[in-house]
Amino acid sequence: MSGRTRIVLSAASLLGAAALLIALPYVVGVNWRQIGIEIGHLGTVEIFLLTLLWAAGLWAYTFVLTTSLPGLTHVHAFMLNAVGSAVSNLLPFGGAAGVAVTFAMARGWGHRNAAITVSTLVTGVWNVLSRLSLPAVGVAALLIAGELPDRRTAVTASFAAAALLGVVVLLAFVLRSEAAARAVEGWTPRAGRLLLALRHRTVGVVRAGWKGLTLGMVAYLLSQALLLEGCLVAVGADVGPAEVVAVFAVNRMLTTAVITPGGAGISETSTAALLVHFAVPAAPAAAATILYSFYTYAIEMPTGGAAWAAWTLRRRRKNITSSTPNRTLVK
Repeated sequence: MSGRTRIVLSAASLLGAAALLIALPYVVGVNWRQIGIEIGHLGTVEIFLLTLLWAAGLWAYTFVLTTSLPGLTHVHAFMLNAVGSAVSNLLPFGGAAGVAVTFAMARGWGHRNAAITVSTLVTGVWNVLSRLSLPAVGVAALLIAGELPDRRTAVTASFAAAALLGVVVLLAFVLRSEAAARAVEGWTPRAGRLLLALRHRTVGVVRAGWKGLTLGMVAYLLSQALLLEGCLVAVGADVGPAEVVAVFAVNRMLTTAVITPGGAGISETSTAALLVHFAVPAAPAAAATILYSFYTYAIEMPTGGAAWAAWTLRRRRKNITSSTPNRTLVK
């Protein structure tokens, strides 16, 4: 793909995301003025608490990164996550660009390419496992809330959730056991070979740090779910815990849509529509969705930009210091 084509596709993707976001209120039957009124009711304390939840989520994810890349500090992990998220939120298929930035920053801190590659693979696997788990969690929440329309749908959804959880458990087991990976190779040779190659490259980090990786990911997802609950409470939307979990699962799954950067516009319109389906009035539903999108999408770009600027400035100063010759004064 040529550079010009990439620029055109990126511009079209960003315009599509912007159009979907602008149209969001009208999808659920309100306008931007009504949303502004709802958000305008937020006080300083509410904004502070929401910001604290957002920061807590980013800090929780640093445990995933520091476990996957030994020697990485939590501050550096915070910067890596912020910059990588900013790049992914600006570009369609931004994951590749995010990886390139991660390599540049981590190498600047003295980490070797091999260790960075393993870290990228491990965090990628744990993100995939979490994404596969979310639909099952969302279905379970809907079953608990009794939101599925009939028994047949409930049974079908239950089997689907169980199958997804089975895939997650199988993948996790394969990463820990070579015998399991060999068994998968016997069933599906191509997938088995890929899993064996992945296991051989990541087995050391996974064996030593699977608890830290899992706890860090769970803490990160939990903080994001609490942030969604906080946004709903802040605008006065009354939603039960099971419905919040289901909405969160749908929102996070749709952020993987590659049509727009970070699924922007797609996840928001679906989230607002699902909240309305759960009997949340249209104005609070749209306001909570926009507020949540601000904390999970928009704010990450200036945060990532600031982290990149700090890294670049420190790197430049280090280069200047190392290139300055030592001079002995002769009296």
